[in-house]
Amino acid sequence: MKSENTPFRGGPLDGRVLPILLGPTGHPPKWYEVPVPAHGGRPPALYAYRREPAGYTKRLGLQRGWVYVYVPEGRERRELKWPWSKPTPKQEPGSEPNE
Repeated sequence: MKSENTPFRGGPLDGRVLPILLGPTGHPPKWYEVPVPAHGGRPPALYAYRREPAGYTKRLGLQRGWVYVYVPEGRERRELKWPWSKPTPKQEPGSEPNE
């Protein structure tokens, strides 16, 4: 498998460069998650990093590579939007879901 040295910005991995495996398209995954097990009475944690372009060249505007940026809120969850799907009702804060 092919890998690429990718820098990390922010969070606990700030400044580190790790080899990340590339997918079939030649790009690293959009999200990189680092699980941290429970230790010393602290609960387990999951650090999330989002892939962003590292920059662009001046002359042709070509992308220079990728960098992972720390997202303290965690990975955003998305739902599939099919044309035949009903929209999910929004839950009001403080209300319990209907069962």
